[in-house]
Amino acid sequence: MLVVVLLVVIGVVALLAGVHWYVWRRLVRDTTAPGGVARRVGTAAMWVLPLLSVAALVSGRAGAPFWLERVVAWPGYLWLAVLLYLVLGLVVGELVRPLLLRRGRVTSPAPPLPETGGQVTRTPEPSLPVGSTGSTRTDVAEASAGTVPAEARAGATATASAEASAGTLATDATEASAGAARTDAAAGPGADGQRTLSRRLFVSRVVGGAAASVALGTVAHGTYGVLRGPRVKRVTVPLARLPRAAHGFRIAVVSDIHLGPILGRGHTQRIVDTINATSPDLVAVVGDLVDGSVADLGPAAEPLARLTSRYGSFFVTGNHEYFSGAEEWVDHVRELGLKPLQNERVEIGAFDLAGVNDIAGESEGDGPDFGKALGDRDRSRASVLLAHQPVVIHDAVEHGVALQLSGHTHGGQLWPGNYLAALANPTVAGLERYGDTQLYVSRGAGAWGPPVRVGAPSDITVVQLASRHA
Repeated sequence: MLVVVLLVVIGVVALLAGVHWYVWRRLVRDTTAPGGVARRVGTAAMWVLPLLSVAALVSGRAGAPFWLERVVAWPGYLWLAVLLYLVLGLVVGELVRPLLLRRGRVTSPAPPLPETGGQVTRTPEPSLPVGSTGSTRTDVAEASAGTVPAEARAGATATASAEASAGTLATDATEASAGAARTDAAAGPGADGQRTLSRRLFVSRVVGGAAASVALGTVAHGTYGVLRGPRVKRVTVPLARLPRAAHGFRIAVVSDIHLGPILGRGHTQRIVDTINATSPDLVAVVGDLVDGSVADLGPAAEPLARLTSRYGSFFVTGNHEYFSGAEEWVDHVRELGLKPLQNERVEIGAFDLAGVNDIAGESEGDGPDFGKALGDRDRSRASVLLAHQPVVIHDAVEHGVALQLSGHTHGGQLWPGNYLAALANPTVAGLERYGDTQLYVSRGAGAWGPPVRVGAPSDITVVQLASRHA
């Protein structure tokens, strides 16, 4: 087992190293001059940013002081989100780059021949004896001066003089151009004699700049969506055994709040205000409330005490509670006025409300127990189950549950993460039916890791139960 974990860690480190090398190559090396300030700053960033990301990921588990977690969390987690969209943008750029480079390849036309009276004239060059010198060319030109017009003689003389000094000029030009090339290897002469960027450098900067702009814009918009707070969704769910008296019963479902070094008390208050504004009959907090200990995050959770509803607020654990001290958090939410459902159920008017512990608790002997929560109930009554992870839906079907309310997936949180989430969960977001049981999965009200959501906006869902007898 230890060998497997070690191989996974090595694989992850190698992947991160390869991705950062690729970003450095395309975004820094290909767009900056060797030895320049931009090259040095970009290279330094490619070392510092991944180290901050690693620190953000491991500081909490390593028992680092909470203030240090907060210091490294913002830059470390945000860089992971930016890195994702940088890589996606640069990969798209690989498809565009050859097209842009091809458009810049222009074949220079041959210089036109001199014209006289609309007709092209060619002056034959006099043959010279083997071993003759530039002076012999001059003598021949002068000897024929009497039969050639003055203008032609002047042109011939200039041509001969140019040819005589060709060796010296070629040498000087070669040395000059070599020096210029050493000064700016990526430049070429413009039409007006000024130096211009090479086509390859220009394309690299356009592609890299576009990828960086898209990545930063996407992450900025996704961060704003999280910090702004979740929006309310409304879903009507008909239940076969729900009596007419319970028709229209409203359950405010909130999951994955993820209080931690980034999302704190203000985030909790926004969620509480949003829930209370919907005037629900019951509030269901379905796991992953926190990423940290009660000592560090207890004050951030305090606004939950102000949740208001007709039948009260209920809580079940998520996998992150078991990373943060589940037993302490269960006690703390009880002090705040929420009722934890630990493999148990209560009667809410005309239906049963049950809750099970998260499957992450199995490692601590505190996992879900469906028999205890649902085994001896009256199946003629409608039932609603609170369970953090959607994967337990098959247990819910087996025990005759009418509706399961879950979270955990975040809806994928960062596109294209929804495709990965679909590999591990039967439903990523929304309402689906499994046999006689319906499953509703919330995208969650917060965010884990990067405080960013792309393609999966945060939500609080008001589930309205409908009786088929109404």
